[in-house]
Amino acid sequence: MTSRELTDWVGVQPELDGPLPGDERAAPLGTAVIEILGKRRVDLTDDDLGAMARVIEVVETETDGLTQAEILADERRRHRLMTVGHDPYRTG
Repeated sequence: MTSRELTDWVGVQPELDGPLPGDERAAPLGTAVIEILGKRRVDLTDDDLGAMARVIEVVETETDGLTQAEILADERRRHRLMTVGHDPYRTG
């Protein structure tokens, strides 16, 4: 997702029944990604790299062993992925 798409998404994420796994850090992590996307590579900090490592962990955890169809069929999983900047509708 682009920084603009993520900014729009984080601002309009609909309410879902029950908390998402790791929900307490979903918004701050998405916000961190937006900030990172606005930086030059040479300006990244250790905290930025840590945030991106957490994003990779979330994406791997949420997609491990699942087909794209299974991921897209699970609305809560799709929302969690998009909150950290990964749009499962886009491949490649």
